[in-house]
Amino acid sequence: MTTNNNPAATTSQDDPVEAIVRAAESALTVRRRYQFFVWTQSYLSRLLPHQLAVCGSYDRGARELLFDVFNSVSLDAALMDALGDNRSLLMQHWQARWLEARGRPAVITTADLAFASLGTARDALLAAGFDSVLVHGVSRPQRPQEIESFFVFASQDSATLAALVSRMELLIPHIHGTWQRVQAVERDVVGISAPQPSAVRVGGVTQREREILSWLREGKSNQQIAEELGISALTVKNHVQKILRKLNAANRAQAVAQAMSLQLLDRPALSSLPRSHHAG
Repeated sequence: MTTNNNPAATTSQDDPVEAIVRAAESALTVRRRYQFFVWTQSYLSRLLPHQLAVCGSYDRGARELLFDVFNSVSLDAALMDALGDNRSLLMQHWQARWLEARGRPAVITTADLAFASLGTARDALLAAGFDSVLVHGVSRPQRPQEIESFFVFASQDSATLAALVSRMELLIPHIHGTWQRVQAVERDVVGISAPQPSAVRVGGVTQREREILSWLREGKSNQQIAEELGISALTVKNHVQKILRKLNAANRAQAVAQAMSLQLLDRPALSSLPRSHHAG
């Protein structure tokens, strides 16, 4: 999958209607988590700029919302756990605030998380530059308390986020429908075993390159990866360029998506750059 010459990249940001149409059309081909990740990083991010997305869908087996977390900046581990857990006080608080807004998209200020029990999450969000979040979802008709899907988007530019409320209203049917389809397809393929491709079979990706891919998934910069591995930033840059060539990827996000689809990463992933959590 490539995103070179992506139509979204040529869509003027001054024409959101055309961008929404393109996003809706492209969403129809999204079936898997890694495809959803690429979609959020291309078409959707042009309409809803964000560095954090939390996507939840009601699972009838678990009888609760199950969440996946997509982040392109490093986040505190405890915060990641809270974001991926429907039972956490943070997620429960955001859902309650959305219901108080009568199911309309709402911007929630992080500083308002004044409860002592939410202090850790508040501080971690502020440390990551998220002064506010935009929440929206879909409830069952005539039963607003029964949430079918719930989404949280956070941007380090809080002013931009506040201006996207009306756009979120237009996009929510497409985000909801796409995420529900992804969940249905993923459930269908659970239990289907596939051999883990070796580094040699997948474009010669080495163990060191897989390690770097894992850090890219966490949103680390070349310098941060270099410090983690004890090598120079230039060496990391060279590794990244080789990874892009081997995976036929146009950028880091696409390389991570390709690696996810080829099962090159050791941990289950989804985020932008992915890290995945499920409640329950």
